[in-house]
Amino acid sequence: MKKLLSCEFNIDTACVELKFSDGSMISIDCTAVENEVAYNMYERAELDYLIYNDPIAYADLILNGDPEAYLKSVTEYEPYEN
Repeated sequence: MKKLLSCEFNIDTACVELKFSDGSMISIDCTAVENEVAYNMYERAELDYLIYNDPIAYADLILNGDPEAYLKSVTEYEPYEN
Protein backbone atom coordinates (compact mmCIF):
# COMPACT_ATOMS: atom_id res chain seq x y z
CA MET A 1 0.00 0.00 0.00
CA LYS A 2 1.38 3.38 -0.93
CA LYS A 3 1.84 5.97 1.78
CA LEU A 4 0.96 9.65 1.33
CA LEU A 5 4.13 11.73 1.64
CA SER A 6 2.80 15.22 0.98
CA CYS A 7 -0.34 17.10 0.07
CA GLU A 8 -0.22 20.78 -0.81
CA PHE A 9 -1.84 23.42 -2.97
CA ASN A 10 0.33 24.57 -5.88
CA ILE A 11 -0.72 28.15 -6.59
CA ASP A 12 1.12 28.18 -9.94
CA THR A 13 -1.02 25.38 -11.37
CA ALA A 14 -4.14 25.88 -9.17
CA CYS A 15 -3.95 22.20 -8.24
CA VAL A 16 -3.85 20.24 -5.00
CA GLU A 17 -1.00 17.78 -5.43
CA LEU A 18 -0.67 14.51 -3.54
CA LYS A 19 2.67 12.66 -3.64
CA PHE A 20 2.96 9.01 -2.60
CA SER A 21 5.82 6.81 -1.43
CA ASP A 22 5.81 4.73 -4.63
CA GLY A 23 6.58 7.85 -6.69
CA SER A 24 3.06 8.34 -8.00
CA MET A 25 1.29 11.67 -7.85
CA ILE A 26 -2.32 12.86 -8.09
CA SER A 27 -3.03 16.40 -9.16
CA ILE A 28 -6.56 17.77 -8.59
CA ASP A 29 -7.44 20.73 -10.82
CA CYS A 30 -9.27 23.00 -8.35
CA THR A 31 -10.65 25.31 -11.05
CA ALA A 32 -12.27 22.39 -12.87
CA VAL A 33 -13.75 21.07 -9.62
CA GLU A 34 -15.23 24.48 -8.77
CA ASN A 35 -16.72 24.77 -12.25
CA GLU A 36 -18.42 21.38 -11.85
CA VAL A 37 -19.73 21.46 -8.27
CA ALA A 38 -19.89 25.07 -7.02
CA TYR A 39 -22.88 27.04 -8.27
CA ASN A 40 -22.34 30.37 -6.48
CA MET A 41 -19.64 32.43 -4.81
CA TYR A 42 -20.49 31.06 -1.35
CA GLU A 43 -19.87 27.47 -2.38
CA ARG A 44 -16.64 28.51 -4.12
CA ALA A 45 -15.54 30.24 -0.93
CA GLU A 46 -16.12 27.04 1.06
CA LEU A 47 -13.95 25.07 -1.37
CA ASP A 48 -11.29 27.79 -1.35
CA TYR A 49 -11.16 27.67 2.44
CA LEU A 50 -10.41 23.94 2.32
CA ILE A 51 -7.87 24.34 -0.46
CA TYR A 52 -5.80 26.90 1.45
CA ASN A 53 -6.31 25.69 5.03
CA ASP A 54 -6.77 21.92 4.82
CA PRO A 55 -5.71 20.52 1.43
CA ILE A 56 -5.83 16.93 2.74
CA ALA A 57 -9.51 17.32 3.68
CA TYR A 58 -10.15 18.88 0.26
CA ALA A 59 -8.46 15.99 -1.55
CA ASP A 60 -10.37 13.46 0.55
CA LEU A 61 -13.66 15.22 -0.20
CA ILE A 62 -13.03 15.27 -3.95
CA LEU A 63 -11.60 11.75 -4.25
CA ASN A 64 -13.77 9.89 -1.73
CA GLY A 65 -16.69 12.10 -0.77
CA ASP A 66 -19.67 13.86 -2.25
CA PRO A 67 -18.66 17.52 -2.73
CA GLU A 68 -22.14 18.64 -3.80
CA ALA A 69 -23.75 17.21 -0.64
CA TYR A 70 -20.96 18.72 1.47
CA LEU A 71 -21.49 22.17 -0.04
CA LYS A 72 -25.25 22.00 0.48
CA SER A 73 -24.77 21.12 4.15
CA VAL A 74 -22.16 23.77 5.02
CA THR A 75 -23.11 26.73 2.82
CA GLU A 76 -25.58 29.21 4.23
CA TYR A 77 -26.69 32.13 2.15
CA GLU A 78 -29.80 34.08 1.37
CA PRO A 79 -30.21 35.83 -1.97
CA TYR A 80 -30.51 39.59 -1.81
CA GLU A 81 -34.05 40.81 -2.29
CA ASN A 82 -35.38 44.39 -2.52
